[in-house]
Amino acid sequence: MKLTILQNKLKEGLNIVERISSKSPTLPILGNVLLKAEKNFLELSTTDLEVGIRFWILSKIEKEGSVTVPAQILSSYISSLNPSSIKIEAKDKVLNLESNHIKTQIKGNNIEDFPIIPKVTEGETVSLPSHSVCQGLSQIVGICSLSTIRPEISGIYFLVQKNLLKMVATDSFRLGEKKIFFKEPLSLSKEYSLILPQKAVSHVISIFEQTDVFKVFLSPNLSMFESLMEEIDHPKIQFVSKLIEGEYPKYEEIIPKSYKTEAQIEKKEFLRQLKTAGIFAGRINEVKIGFDPKNQEIRVFCQNPDLGEHLSSLPAKIKGKESEVSFNYKFLSDGLLSIETNEILFALSEEKPGVEGPALLKPIGDESYLYVVMPIQAS
Repeated sequence: MKLTILQNKLKEGLNIVERISSKSPTLPILGNVLLKAEKNFLELSTTDLEVGIRFWILSKIEKEGSVTVPAQILSSYISSLNPSSIKIEAKDKVLNLESNHIKTQIKGNNIEDFPIIPKVTEGETVSLPSHSVCQGLSQIVGICSLSTIRPEISGIYFLVQKNLLKMVATDSFRLGEKKIFFKEPLSLSKEYSLILPQKAVSHVISIFEQTDVFKVFLSPNLSMFESLMEEIDHPKIQFVSKLIEGEYPKYEEIIPKSYKTEAQIEKKEFLRQLKTAGIFAGRINEVKIGFDPKNQEIRVFCQNPDLGEHLSSLPAKIKGKESEVSFNYKFLSDGLLSIETNEILFALSEEKPGVEGPALLKPIGDESYLYVVMPIQAS
């Protein structure tokens, strides 16, 4: 393998693919990056066996070939160089680099030991607005719960329809749903549903949030996200992930259909008061929220026998019953932080008389997002 490449392009690619490499005592090769020179491209690949990534860079290829070296070492070294062209040559598992009178050798490993990154060979492909999708995923990705008993809630649920994309996350105590409506219908023969692991979703956000459009390859066992080069019609990044098997919970049944009390609140002030009350919360982070329709105010109360108590209030537009409900203040705070508008709707439901049901948080004037949180039931 022999080629010439620009330092800034190689640095960009390594900074992205290095995130996927992992340190494994049993499989040290997973800490490596595979460099493959072919035609006019240098391809960088890393994998942790659950996800894999390929990154292509236009390069001046003199001799095709492959080599695999530790990803962190190569990335750190390339980042330390000044912007310039770099000559790269691989011989006998050793990567030789030369730039601005600097010569370096990095020892590699057997190419045969590097795992094969699977390719998506069946299913359909759709083009989606990557910035909007990543922004929506950012609102719900932290809700997932890593569970071996219920692995399906360890990931984000995607439902891809011609006119709508739904993305859902839950940990059984709270739930977030984000909808993206398409101006132009997608060209799909049917709707698709899949569960993408939380870690994979985090990678998708960090890798693609600055791009405009990506292609999503939909298949039964794998999902692949792809962005193209600006210069030519060729893939720049391909991110592949295994899917979580199983059926996602029928989450629509959790979302209340009617409410006993509804309040419009200023988010920032409510969030500030919640955090203050949380200072006095106990082991289960319990904070009581009172709804007073007569005086049009919300009360935030927390009491701890060892620390003391806190009571505050804020104005709100309230309709419905007077109520007082206990919540995990951290769950409420997370829901508020995921909402982008400053005016929010906070609504309470009732499973049956005397038994509190799920509560709803959603932005005023935005039907694309909702957050459902379970109350703490009185023992």
